[in-house]
Amino acid sequence: MIDKMNIRVYAAAVKDRKVLVLHEEYAGEHLMKLPGGGLEFGEGVLECLHREFEEELNVKIKIIGHLYTQEDFLVSRFRDNEQLLTVYYHVEIEDENEFLIMDPCIEKTEWIPIDTDENPFPLPVDKIVFEKLKEKFL
Repeated sequence: MIDKMNIRVYAAAVKDRKVLVLHEEYAGEHLMKLPGGGLEFGEGVLECLHREFEEELNVKIKIIGHLYTQEDFLVSRFRDNEQLLTVYYHVEIEDENEFLIMDPCIEKTEWIPIDTDENPFPLPVDKIVFEKLKEKFL
């Protein structure tokens, strides 16, 4: 039975037709994902993004605009009583010299090219967002 809602806010940081991805271990699974995380009570979605980038990567971001909001019903792949809702924004990192991995779960970061034939993302909504990025930038 689904009795929890998990709202996630992510960002596509784009530079030179590449998008920033995080490689991290979560619940024993290796994931490649976009930066971001869970919305906290009393927090707006943009505040959440600013906080996540500061906590995880030590950088300030500039929000360029909304990119995509998940439209289909989705159950968390990690908790079967939890419904997911994900919102994605297009952002720019303000000062890359400040860039530093702060979160021990993040193994590495990588800028991956948007102009690739295959879609490298394992998570279903990230896959949709990567296609949206291709439409926008290619």
